[in-house]
Amino acid sequence: MMTLKLSGKKKMRNTLFITFFIISCLIGRIGYIQLIQGEKLSSMAYQQQTLDRGINPKRGTIYDSTGKNILAVSSTVETVTVNPGNIAKENKEKVAKILSDIFELDYEKTLKKVSKRSSIETISKKVDKEKTDQLRIWMEQNGISSGINIDEDTKRYYPYNTLASQIIGFCGSDNQGLDGVEAKYDEKLKGTKGAIQRHTDAKGGDIGEEGENYVSAIDGNDLVLTIDLSVQSIVEKYLEEACIDNLCTDGGNVVVMNPKNGDILAMATYPNYNLNSPYDAYTEELKQAWDNMEQSEKTKNLQAVWRNKAIADTYEPGSVFKLITASAAIEEGLVTDIDKQGQFSCTGGIEVAGVRIKCWRYYRPHGSESLRMGLMNSCNPVFIGLGQQLGVQKYYSYLKKFRLLNKTEVDLPGEANSIFLAENKAGPVELATISFGQRFEITPIQLVTAVSSIANGGTSVQPRIVKQIINSETGEVEDVQIKSNGRVISKETSDKVLSMMESVVSEGTGKNAKVAGYRIGGKTGTSEDGVNTNKYVTSFCGVAPIEDPQVVVLVTLYNPTGEGGHQGGGVAAPVGGQIFSEILPYLEVNQGNAEEIEVVEEVSVPNIVGLSIKEAEKILKEIGLELSIDGITEENKETLDKENTIIKEQTPIEGIKINKGNKIFVNY
Repeated sequence: MMTLKLSGKKKMRNTLFITFFIISCLIGRIGYIQLIQGEKLSSMAYQQQTLDRGINPKRGTIYDSTGKNILAVSSTVETVTVNPGNIAKENKEKVAKILSDIFELDYEKTLKKVSKRSSIETISKKVDKEKTDQLRIWMEQNGISSGINIDEDTKRYYPYNTLASQIIGFCGSDNQGLDGVEAKYDEKLKGTKGAIQRHTDAKGGDIGEEGENYVSAIDGNDLVLTIDLSVQSIVEKYLEEACIDNLCTDGGNVVVMNPKNGDILAMATYPNYNLNSPYDAYTEELKQAWDNMEQSEKTKNLQAVWRNKAIADTYEPGSVFKLITASAAIEEGLVTDIDKQGQFSCTGGIEVAGVRIKCWRYYRPHGSESLRMGLMNSCNPVFIGLGQQLGVQKYYSYLKKFRLLNKTEVDLPGEANSIFLAENKAGPVELATISFGQRFEITPIQLVTAVSSIANGGTSVQPRIVKQIINSETGEVEDVQIKSNGRVISKETSDKVLSMMESVVSEGTGKNAKVAGYRIGGKTGTSEDGVNTNKYVTSFCGVAPIEDPQVVVLVTLYNPTGEGGHQGGGVAAPVGGQIFSEILPYLEVNQGNAEEIEVVEEVSVPNIVGLSIKEAEKILKEIGLELSIDGITEENKETLDKENTIIKEQTPIEGIKINKGNKIFVNY
């Protein structure tokens, strides 16, 4: 008996202990939930019971430099959603029917959304108010006041379609900037989302009668670009014509920069695309093949046209880079008199470390030259010799000063950097090729920025695309700071190089860039696009007006395969001249020599193939052109039988318009 009593008491004690332990755990858990996790769980409960429908803010407007022309704007549209739990079962089919009819949707898919056991389903985004008004009328007529939501939304619109497409960029369906200025300044442009909040149960049904809580969206800030609508339009017009006329298989680009403050007035790439439909085929050829094309191939083509070649693609600048070598040589005192005849001599080539590097006109050497003549003739040996005198270390110091070893930090996404051989690996041959612009690569924006340092008197200025940010709430205007990277060369050196550049256009290889009444300087360039590709890049960099430079223009054309050839003077320089002829009057740049410079007349190139040299010379002389025979030397020039030597090829070909005074190159 005694044993049984003790056993019962023990069981009771154990039971009480277990019960006390369980109660203690529960109390501890309740305390933890209430005191430690209370705030978090309350928030989670609120979120579960609150249905938020986002309100997209209006994305900031993008203006051109005048602040008047709109390049990108957000227009008001609407988004339609449904709360399936708030739509009566007997109404689901007719709701699905009207939604599919108005918004041209598949009925079965729409019915599936309306019938789902979810809190919210999106029916149609960014639709015009005209369609949502039809839905509002139907809802009123059918006595349906809940379960269908019509909320204000925004849609990005680009009034000028293709204009400045690679600069502006575009947005995704969620209004996020995906490229160009839209991506770079997304935080400034996008604004802050608002919301419509209401309490719901697990199925999305309303809880209580609190109604909806409206939290306003905050619109994004506006941007004022440095891009001038008119200048951009002019540049795109002539770039497109040049690429089509010269059959530039890889397109082209033009950059127009104000050298004084770094403002990019225009930056065009060809081909371009429609910002309002960035995922569509952008050429007639692609449109025909688009439907049968693999998605990977479509993506490859789209990414190619979205790419801003002026900042993302590198190339060999060719002879335009001789401006950098000339500037460094003058600044270092290697040349004090740019007109000293006989300081240089071209024998058709120069030997460097056992390697003979030819002048482009090796077959008819330039002979005795001054630095001015060397630049006008674009004579390679002159600049190779200057590079040798400077030496690798000093030359690379000027590359750094001209900001050619660093990105320009222009305010656009995707900027590439230059590709130079490391200083400690650059030998005599490498220095020689760099000196006349080959065997390294830079971006067009790097080159135009470097030339701007020469044009503005010797100071490096960082290029910029955005000049003002306007607060959407206060209207306060924030000016984007002009950034200077310090002095590169002296004003005296700058003046000498500009003077030589003027001679290049007035008498040298850049004659086709002349514009009546304006003092224009420039430099042409031709380079290989890669090694043994048989492709070329042709370019022209111009400055105007020489007496007070306000504009630097760089024209770059990739692989021109037309009958006009691939030389910078014959292909790219005319484009520079056309651009200058329209933008200088538009910018109200004074004509510094309207009286001194005669109007340059254009003439149409005649067909001289099949004629004798003598006959061709006579015809060309009558219309103001000269004949130049490729491959002829001073020795055989005297013995050439002009009456019986027949021309087999000519460049440019018949019908091309060029300025009087230019040369027609022939082979026999």
